[in-house]
Amino acid sequence: MIETVFRSDDLSAADRFDLWREHMVKALCPMDMSSEHSAGFRVDMRLLQLGSVCVWPTTVQSVRFRRTAKLIRRSDPELYHLTLPLRGTNGISHVGLETVHGPHDMHVVDSSRPFDIHVLDSPAPVRMVGIEVPKALLPLPARAVDRLLARPLPLRDGTGALLAGLVTRLVQDTASYGLADGPRLELVVIDLISAVLAHHIDADDTLPPEARGRSLTLRIRAFIQQHLHDPGLTPPSIAAAHQISLSYLHRLFHTDGVTVSAWIRSQRLERVRRDLADPALRNLSAQRIAAHWGFIHYPHFSRTFRSAYGLPPVDYRRQETRYG
Repeated sequence: MIETVFRSDDLSAADRFDLWREHMVKALCPMDMSSEHSAGFRVDMRLLQLGSVCVWPTTVQSVRFRRTAKLIRRSDPELYHLTLPLRGTNGISHVGLETVHGPHDMHVVDSSRPFDIHVLDSPAPVRMVGIEVPKALLPLPARAVDRLLARPLPLRDGTGALLAGLVTRLVQDTASYGLADGPRLELVVIDLISAVLAHHIDADDTLPPEARGRSLTLRIRAFIQQHLHDPGLTPPSIAAAHQISLSYLHRLFHTDGVTVSAWIRSQRLERVRRDLADPALRNLSAQRIAAHWGFIHYPHFSRTFRSAYGLPPVDYRRQETRYG
């Protein structure tokens, strides 16, 4: 993953807006941009390049983006631009619609069609995450996506919440990813975006089987992580919760080279390891921490933990507390 940072505080007040405008045009597409705050403009923006997909978390003062027919004729990268507002309001004029979008209502615009987007900061600067996706990479008919342009797409539950959570974690923890992770993250982001859009157009059957399988696997992994504390979390209960057969569940995980049970166990062990190393939890016994994460039989858990980390749980905690 390649990360580029643009901070207005690093520049003179007189140059900030013009330089940011040039940066946006080069990174995304030609646009007319204006702001009532152009004198002393404030913006904090990062561009994360995931293969052909670009994710850009931004905190910015009120600004207006206009893409005209003339600018489209000059250059068109043929992108879908998705915006997830986290704070503030976006007003959009696009494909004959006038819409307003608040926090956590994603919206999509097409770089091949004129748009007018007004980002409003009231009272604090706007926080948002933009995603640029080449239209050719989305496995959905263009005519179907057209039905969603400029419309609010809530991301509060289901696959939408999964996409919002992934993007939020991604932009908060870029140090965890290397250059080689970009193309892999690109695939995950595209699959989730495709699933969210397909859900909103009721067109899940238009996704290729590979994309549906990857999207389902991500939902299942998120479900497992939310229920690790439940001792009754088993492959049969997971399959039932997602209305799929047990054999299909195993096939989904086999693609990643791991069994369902092994992945559950590794996730639980990691949660226990983290809590054992946390000084704030030193008053809780190792057995109680293990039970919280679904390990009911402590002797078996202790052997499993030692096999994974080289030390029994109590010794591991003592070592981490001493040297952490």
